[in-house]
Amino acid sequence: MTPYPRPALATVVLDCADAPLLADFYRHLLGWEIRSAEPDWVLLQPPGGTGVRLALQGEPDYEPPVWPERPGAQQKMLHLDLHVDDLAAATARALCLGARDPGRQPQDDVRVLLDPAGHPFCLFLRD
Repeated sequence: MTPYPRPALATVVLDCADAPLLADFYRHLLGWEIRSAEPDWVLLQPPGGTGVRLALQGEPDYEPPVWPERPGAQQKMLHLDLHVDDLAAATARALCLGARDPGRQPQDDVRVLLDPAGHPFCLFLRD
């Protein structure tokens, strides 16, 4: 049996209307570095450059998802789960950086927020 090539996840790409704006939000939220940037594409990487990267891709016809989901509205395709050590402090920081609270939280130990492009992301306590 011939072994097959095993892909490795390198980058998660989020579409948005304004790649530099969204990259700035995640750069500050995560403490990551800009690896490369073009007007409609910004690639972020963790400090030290190892691990999965995050890219923001500008799309002129971008439609933000709706959360919580509603029939007939643009659905989210994925969301980011972010571990934090202090849920209240991490939530406050994300809100100060431009995140929004959608007004509904699924449980007490998780905070769902919307990034400046409308993508939901979850903050939850590290195990």
